Amino acid sequence: MKSQAISELKRTTYRKQRQIMTVYYSLYGQLLDFNNLYKGFKKVKIAKGAAGIDGQSVGAFASNLEMNLKQLQLELQTKQYRAQPVKRVEIPKDDGGVRLLGIPAVRDRIVQQTLLNILQPIFDVDFHPSSYGYRPKRSCHDAISKATVFIRKHHLDWVVDMDLSKCFDLLDHELIISSVKRKVTDGSILKLINQFLKSGVMIGNNWEASTVGSPQGGVISPLLANIYLDAFDQEMKRRTHRIVRYADDILILCRTEKAAQSALITATQILEKDLKLTVNQKKTHIAHSSKGVKFLGVEIGSQWTRIQASKLIGFKQKVKQLTKRNGGINLVEVIKRLNPVVRGFVNYFSIANCKRELRALAGWIRRRLRAIQLKLWKKPLRLHRRLKQLKYKPPFKFITMNSWRSANSPLSSFAMPNQWFEELGLYSIEHVNTGWLALSAFRK
Repeated sequence: MKSQAISELKRTTYRKQRQIMTVYYSLYGQLLDFNNLYKGFKKVKIAKGAAGIDGQSVGAFASNLEMNLKQLQLELQTKQYRAQPVKRVEIPKDDGGVRLLGIPAVRDRIVQQTLLNILQPIFDVDFHPSSYGYRPKRSCHDAISKATVFIRKHHLDWVVDMDLSKCFDLLDHELIISSVKRKVTDGSILKLINQFLKSGVMIGNNWEASTVGSPQGGVISPLLANIYLDAFDQEMKRRTHRIVRYADDILILCRTEKAAQSALITATQILEKDLKLTVNQKKTHIAHSSKGVKFLGVEIGSQWTRIQASKLIGFKQKVKQLTKRNGGINLVEVIKRLNPVVRGFVNYFSIANCKRELRALAGWIRRRLRAIQLKLWKKPLRLHRRLKQLKYKPPFKFITMNSWRSANSPLSSFAMPNQWFEELGLYSIEHVNTGWLALSAFRK
């Protein structure tokens, strides 16, 4: 009886919290403000991005910025503004499939960004605390840290790893509008959002209607998805389930396998019946932390966090593309192109316990660079000259200059020591602090 009373109290408190939610009746005037449109443009400019179906780039729009913004402002004031169809772009996925993006025109991105600047603070304040995707001052690292705390501190070792099929593409338009309407009742704002949802897609020269979904690539789409999925987050919270969600990547953390199985059934019902989404049954599964829980590129274990094998493979493929021996590019330029890729990978995955992996990658990268330099030298005499400059005394063993094996030879290492690559500007990954997730997670 006591537990029932507590549960009822929680439900009552939840209802009251939802009831006292602030509702905004008039926001369209903020969208019409020239300064707000200019702020929207600046963010679009920083984000860069390709042109939409009209072929106008951000730079072209900026070349006559004041006039273009005033024209946009006038169209919004007179309700003559019409969103253009998005441009279909296919992006390859790691699993071999493609991700369908919809690229809006620059002018539409500016309006969406301005609208986002207005709506984000209104909705973000009430989002679930364990929702991390596309939210200000929240990151993948925060989401991984939260899941780590649940597993290692609270011992929620049984984890439901849920995968949604084409989440953005299946968002129901009526549910999107009704979800937004709970906090924003301004009819002009709602009609504008509806425009973006129903503007359609240009595939080549053919227009296709958009009756469902919010295009990936749209500036406003991530916020709409979060508003949409917040209903799932809050319902799981009401049922006392611990979750961590980053966009459509969902973890439900439980104490027992039976509880995880029950949570999976509940979550599937909410997502498929209430929200009209599709749970990918093949990729959705229950895992135990002792074997590792895959989330946002890492595997979280009871005592460790490591990089997913697929991410290591993907990184090495990128490095191989940038370090081809037949490229004919000098080593300094190769390193210049390579550094951003290496730095980005390390900055993200240094949260994991990956000291050994980074050490192996560093050696492998240097070997590939040595192979490039050997090929550029062409003849062993140039290698020998380099060795003499470094005070090594002949005779020197003959090696093949275009051989991968030669790049790992003692002569290559003597001629091109590790320090030499650092002097050329190669980003050093061997001395990076790793495994800091365990510490950061427990500070939260």
